[in-house]
Amino acid sequence: MRNDSSFIELKARERARLLLDDGSFRELLDPFEGIVSPWLEAQGIVVQSDDGMVVAKGTINGGPAVVIAIEGAFQGGSMGEVSGAKMAAALELAAEDNRNGIPTQAILCLETGGVRLQEANLGLAAIADIHAAIVDLRRYTPVIGVVAGTVGCFGGMSIAAALCSYLIVTREARLGLNGPQVIEQEAGIDEYDSRNRPFIWSMTGGEVRFESGLVEALVGDGVNAVKQAVNEALAKGVPAKHRTDNYDWYLDRLNNFDTTKQADSEQIKQLFGEKRA
Repeated sequence: MRNDSSFIELKARERARLLLDDGSFRELLDPFEGIVSPWLEAQGIVVQSDDGMVVAKGTINGGPAVVIAIEGAFQGGSMGEVSGAKMAAALELAAEDNRNGIPTQAILCLETGGVRLQEANLGLAAIADIHAAIVDLRRYTPVIGVVAGTVGCFGGMSIAAALCSYLIVTREARLGLNGPQVIEQEAGIDEYDSRNRPFIWSMTGGEVRFESGLVEALVGDGVNAVKQAVNEALAKGVPAKHRTDNYDWYLDRLNNFDTTKQADSEQIKQLFGEKRA
């Protein structure tokens, strides 16, 4: 596969393989292990042998690395008990490596609508473990999040994205706490029309998230472009102050926002686009 091909069109396994150095890809708990959610088959849902979560060890620029990639085509990239445990455990092991003098880097390819509703509390507990693991690991090495495809990153996993040291997005990506259908269901179509694609991307798309300062890099859809952005983020090292350390700044901005008016992309850019301390 050429490295200038589309990154968005790749499956999770190929994304992980191409982000790692050539020939270094080694998958942990691969499909032959058959570790899948026990809750899907009982509901007539066809399981996937890796539960939609790919964990790969290898190297990036010669240094130890783990790439964790969610398969957006399986259950909308939703997180369950097993898939969530795989991601959390991989991050925890990477942190342990760093404590033991092995500087393991971490890349998360996030294509997920959040928790699987059919796994409810178990999936939410796993996402909480992921959050804790990211916060632990990012003390030692940058945790890089990549949101590339149109599945986007929503729900509890959008919080995981925010916890990353650096975020990389494409124009096609979306990032938000609640998905369009959820907002429409709860607030009504006048508030948020989930079928209005230009409106949705103007509010949660990669471009507006970048221009609002909520992500660090906006890249084109290409393997080389994503790899270059990942390498640049890794080269920056652990930030002196993480995005989530600025929670008081964000709360102040949100508390002073006029919620009686329909938000638009320009308001979002003005709300978050100022330089943060």
